Amino acid sequence: MQAIDVRHLGRERVICCWRVGDVLVDPGPESSLSTLVDALEDRPPRALLLTHIHLDHAGAAGAMVRRWPELVVYVHERGAPHLEDPSRLLASAQRLYGEDMERMWGEVAPVPAANLRPLAGGETVDGFRVAYTPGHASHHVCYLHEETGRAFVGDVAGVRIGGGGLVLPPTPPPDIDLEAWNRSLSLVAEWKPASLGITHFGAVDQPFEHLATVRDRLAAWGTLARELDSSAFEAHVREEVYAAVDPETAAAYLQAVPPEQQWHGLDRYWRRREPG
Repeated sequence: MQAIDVRHLGRERVICCWRVGDVLVDPGPESSLSTLVDALEDRPPRALLLTHIHLDHAGAAGAMVRRWPELVVYVHERGAPHLEDPSRLLASAQRLYGEDMERMWGEVAPVPAANLRPLAGGETVDGFRVAYTPGHASHHVCYLHEETGRAFVGDVAGVRIGGGGLVLPPTPPPDIDLEAWNRSLSLVAEWKPASLGITHFGAVDQPFEHLATVRDRLAAWGTLARELDSSAFEAHVREEVYAAVDPETAAAYLQAVPPEQQWHGLDRYWRRREPG
């Protein structure tokens, strides 16, 4: 099992692609694909397991299928149509990233339908148990590697960089659902994983303590988003990060969890819950 740092935009510890034999979990964006290919050392993957289709996790999938035409891509059934035709996904991302789209993510090529393997949750594929785990995204899944007990949890288990205590729950629009996210955290805990493999960044060897921290941070950010406007929330996140970690690690956190996006996902969640 290998954690491959794809060095997104040249920075370490932002995006981790997990390699388990000839299976990859969340390859990252096409803009970092050359780093991933170099790390594979001429041992091409047989399958991609995608936790969800956000570009920092799955943006390279289409380019990888073009490079290795036999590659199969597992993804939740709600996300599969957007890999086959990424036009709506790209339009949504364009609203967030504007002129930075190409620099950050590179090409987002379609994945042919023949290479897609849609999932509903409850399956076992290639030795991985699959669970449907919405909350961060409505099409999010997690994978439990049954041999090692490591759960690959995408963004459901938040962001922790450098092994310290700072955990941030990424809450960009449009799919944030705090109740669903808490249920998903419980589902992962029910697996009794030996460890967690998170995309941002690396292995977590105290999975239950970490999942409890994610739950607490979700509650705190949910409350703050109701009390603060977007500018004040963004400033709070930046101050929290810079107070907790060194400048290099802070830069990795802020790249993985852009503070200017997080309030908007939570605000959308609260507005959906307003009566009428």
